[in-house]
Amino acid sequence: MGKIIAVANQKGGVGKTTTAVNLAAVLGSMGCKVLLTDADPQGNSTSGVGIDRRNCPLNIYQVVIGEEKASAAICKTEFKNLSLLPASIDMAAAEIELASVEHREERLKGPLAEVREEYDYIFIDCPPSLGLITTNSLNAADTILIPIQCEYYALEGLSQLMNTVRRVKRQYNNMLELEGVLLTMYDGRLNLTQQVVEEVKKYFPRKVFRTVIPRAVRLSEAPGFGQPVMYYDKYSKGAKAYEELAKELLKGKA
Repeated sequence: MGKIIAVANQKGGVGKTTTAVNLAAVLGSMGCKVLLTDADPQGNSTSGVGIDRRNCPLNIYQVVIGEEKASAAICKTEFKNLSLLPASIDMAAAEIELASVEHREERLKGPLAEVREEYDYIFIDCPPSLGLITTNSLNAADTILIPIQCEYYALEGLSQLMNTVRRVKRQYNNMLELEGVLLTMYDGRLNLTQQVVEEVKKYFPRKVFRTVIPRAVRLSEAPGFGQPVMYYDKYSKGAKAYEELAKELLKGKA
């Protein structure tokens, strides 16, 4: 049975989509069957694997509102063992549309449960908010992976996120656990980086990944070419970092 991991942080610009795309791609290259679910209306995970969502006849919106099964909307990417449930700009309106719907917090859980046997990992790229879409993602997930950037306001808002996680666990998904916290935009030359690392480790004892994701030009360039960084430049620092993260994730599962 596939493991469902929500990649979430309500702060934007923390490397959430970068992590979802690149971790999914590396695990696929290692032989795991992976589904990348783009729940962010911005659709950056979709474009990050070279797919134009305007050319996708079906997407996550039809799945969430119950018009289509996830299996019908999933499409193959050109990358090894990596499939995609593409984004839709309509997901921005779904928060309002689902407000009065019964079991509105479970609209993603059922569809992903139907396909999880077909994959080793399912990653959900959550939007940078704590609204209904993120709640749906956490409800559908087994674990949550939290990227945190090594910058001054790194821990700002994290108490809100963890309150949401606790609420979802208490009300909807008592199996939800913290997969781990990933430090991104790491620059070991800066004293601030070391201070942030220490603070994050205090906040999340024993839950911080050993692997850190560096600030890297190739990581920033790759999405513009519709490629995960390991396909764009497999010898780059960013590609090596996500390869190490994938190994750490696999080791933790073993």
